[in-house]
Amino acid sequence: MTSESAEPGHGSSTASWTAVIIMLVAFAIGTAAFFFSIVWLVWASAGLLIVGLLVGYVLAKLGFGVDGAKTAARGH
Repeated sequence: MTSESAEPGHGSSTASWTAVIIMLVAFAIGTAAFFFSIVWLVWASAGLLIVGLLVGYVLAKLGFGVDGAKTAARGH
């Protein structure tokens, strides 16, 4: 038996955490703006959601993603 796992991981990296936090803030702002009928802010939060996605992608390409060059190896 081997203890090797094919699981890709849970995305516990600087890139993923940064992207998720930005997108959660965007979603919260968008929800409040929708509730108060502030249309321009709903669209701005949709744009921020896309920015969060792009920030996560760029950080991952810069080595801050899972198994990236700048990510600390925890327990490996």
